[in-house]
Amino acid sequence: MTEVKTAGLIFICFSLLHGYVAALNCTSPTPESLFDALERELFPKKLLRPVKTFSDTLNITVDITLVGILGVNEKAQSLTTFIWQILEWDIEGLSWDEKECGTKRVSVPREKLWVPDVSISEFMDEDKSPKTPFVYLYNTGRVFDDKPVRVVSSCQLEIYTFPFDIQNCSLTFGPHLHHASDIKMIQGDTAEAVLAESRKVMQTKGEWELADIKVTPNTLEITEGSYSDITFYIILRRRPILYVVNLLIPSCFLMTLDLFSFLLPPASVDRSAFKMTLILGYTVFLLIMNDLLPVTGDTTPLMNVLFSVSLALMVASLLETVFITNIQFSSSQYNAVPHWLSVLVLRYLAIAVCLPPREKSNRVTVSLRPLATDNAMNNSIISSRNLESISGDTPLDKPPPDMALDELRKLSRDLMSIRLQMDHHFQGTKTSQEWQMIGVVIDRLLFGLYIIFISVSFITIVSIWIWNHSLED
Repeated sequence: MTEVKTAGLIFICFSLLHGYVAALNCTSPTPESLFDALERELFPKKLLRPVKTFSDTLNITVDITLVGILGVNEKAQSLTTFIWQILEWDIEGLSWDEKECGTKRVSVPREKLWVPDVSISEFMDEDKSPKTPFVYLYNTGRVFDDKPVRVVSSCQLEIYTFPFDIQNCSLTFGPHLHHASDIKMIQGDTAEAVLAESRKVMQTKGEWELADIKVTPNTLEITEGSYSDITFYIILRRRPILYVVNLLIPSCFLMTLDLFSFLLPPASVDRSAFKMTLILGYTVFLLIMNDLLPVTGDTTPLMNVLFSVSLALMVASLLETVFITNIQFSSSQYNAVPHWLSVLVLRYLAIAVCLPPREKSNRVTVSLRPLATDNAMNNSIISSRNLESISGDTPLDKPPPDMALDELRKLSRDLMSIRLQMDHHFQGTKTSQEWQMIGVVIDRLLFGLYIIFISVSFITIVSIWIWNHSLED
């Protein structure tokens, strides 16, 4: 008994040296005795900040553990999370002997103690988490307040790199009323310890994963004074596999199919009907998958730009197909190609798309058959006259017309006309050939642009994906 009294006396002297007022005296090591002492010494003072003087600053240690990521609302620019919030502070002047009172800590109702007005600055909705009415009170005067909090916080979301985006949302813990001279916020565990504990207890495996947590103490300076707070930066990474499988891969398949449709000859295959079917299918695909795309009025995602440009290229390829088809079947009715267009397309663009310009032929085809026929007929007439002179017959002044020979002449002229018409139909005129060559060059040019666009898009998406995953390492 003497040893117990000596230890209690030493403990009281130690407390007085550190500014404590007095220690609790328990009549017996039972809960009733301890709560009677608390009822006399502590609970009546729950309206006062637990410091010795008004000029003393109360240190509040804050710590969190991220338990679940419930959702990210791009349209409302909000983040919904579930955390464990831990606040610790000391009640100056409170202490008791563990042996005398029978325990080193006790759970007491929260409404029996003074509780700091610490809140989250980014809060946007009411807290719908379950209420915990008790806190732990230690024999050193330390208060341990651990409670679950469902946080709906504002977050400025950057969705330009969707679905490979990384979001950085902040949770700022600080007193709502008390200045920094009254309450000072102190960081508890390190950021690495908070991250490790959060990953260990994380219970959601949804669209978002926890990439990192950073902690920064701040002091907000205003006219009335300064406020102390602690900011936790929650860095989230979106899991893109859902969007890659449902959006990117089908879109790439349709684009590739439209790309290879350029290999169809427009003169013999109805390429335009095939491309219109592709555009219709791509439009229906975008309408069905519209719910998967983020909705926000601030930034347009890179994927939306990809889809828009892909649709624009499909429409451009359809218009180009209509133009080429028109050239193939109606070029004979066009006027001569303008000189500037002929130089631009056939001389420069043709080389750019690896189609060497067609050399012009200086040869002139002359048909000598009618002349040969006339000479043959003249020779036959001369021969007959010579034979008549040799035989001694008297020649006639006007030889009788040869009906068979006239018919042969007419038949020869008709066959020549038919031949020229067939050559003109199959080979085309010079103007028609130039228009058809322009159509071929434009078709090859759009084919090359399609290949470049698909290549750049693929390289960009892969680069963003690699950069996104490199941050984790």
